[in-house]
Amino acid sequence: MNLHLAQFWEAAGDGRVRCNLCRFHCLIGDGLRGRCGVRENRGGVLYTLVYGKVAAENLDPIEKKPLYHFYPGSQSLSIATVGCNFRCLHCQNHQLSQWPHERPGIPGPLVSPQDIVSQALACGAKSLSYTYTEPTIYFEFAYDTAVLAKQAGLKNVFVTNGYTTTAVLEALAPWLDAANVDLKGFSAEAYREVTGASLDGVLACLRDYRRLGIWLEVTTLVIPGHNDSESELRQIAGFIAGDLGRDVPWHLSAFYPTYKMSDRPPTSVAALHLARKAGCAAGLEYVYLGNVDEPGSGDTLCPGCGAVAIRRGRLRQVENRLVAGRCQTCQATIAGVGLNA
Repeated sequence: MNLHLAQFWEAAGDGRVRCNLCRFHCLIGDGLRGRCGVRENRGGVLYTLVYGKVAAENLDPIEKKPLYHFYPGSQSLSIATVGCNFRCLHCQNHQLSQWPHERPGIPGPLVSPQDIVSQALACGAKSLSYTYTEPTIYFEFAYDTAVLAKQAGLKNVFVTNGYTTTAVLEALAPWLDAANVDLKGFSAEAYREVTGASLDGVLACLRDYRRLGIWLEVTTLVIPGHNDSESELRQIAGFIAGDLGRDVPWHLSAFYPTYKMSDRPPTSVAALHLARKAGCAAGLEYVYLGNVDEPGSGDTLCPGCGAVAIRRGRLRQVENRLVAGRCQTCQATIAGVGLNA
């Protein structure tokens, strides 16, 4: 077992420790692991079991994260370890996220932060994305890698469920450039049933991202019978517009039956259009549809005149019509980072 001293924990008496990495604040007895399955108490000391154990690695378009307003058209080296603090019934990466609960051992070759940074530079990536599972649970490895990446001129991206504690996010903020956060609904009860987490905790984390100046985009997987009512979609859109900002992009993704939610039907295109309508009614300037072959659904439209500013197809940039971050037609500024890169 690869052991590495964990951060953000405290002794809690009787050999137990309190992990403060995410908002579950797990109380872990000696010899046991936290909810994520990859942080273990050994003799009153908390260790991470996944430092450097990269179980997935791919070179992806940044649009696949999805991030549409962060260096569009660039490539991002994406990595993950196993483990997750959520137990999402619809997880499309459950083979990785739930590995510690369903299979023995911790898979993946042992690599160093410098190895990852060197590989990203060699393959021409603009950024490193910590993704596929919840990056918070391998904080120590992600943090060390992010520091080296930033020093080497790379950007850092989290694709996250949004349950990181404020203290951890504040420690990451100087090194973290962008994040896409899943907002899986707006019902506290349904959120708990499907993920095991608190809606309020996710909303607080989203506010932290915005407050800390990390470029933020939000994704909602629209699931039939779970979060696809017009009322709930309006609440999500209203929260994003009112608490985070009208310029925060909202990605609406179609659900397909998977893992422990194979009894649900796929999301209809009509349901996604209903969600998009809710976003526009709330005043959101950038609303996108994902996981569907719908022409124009991934295009960035100028909020000033409606002209196509960035055209996309199949999660890739096809044409960037911006000049110095502005619409060619009306000169309105398009929100984002590195839009002409």
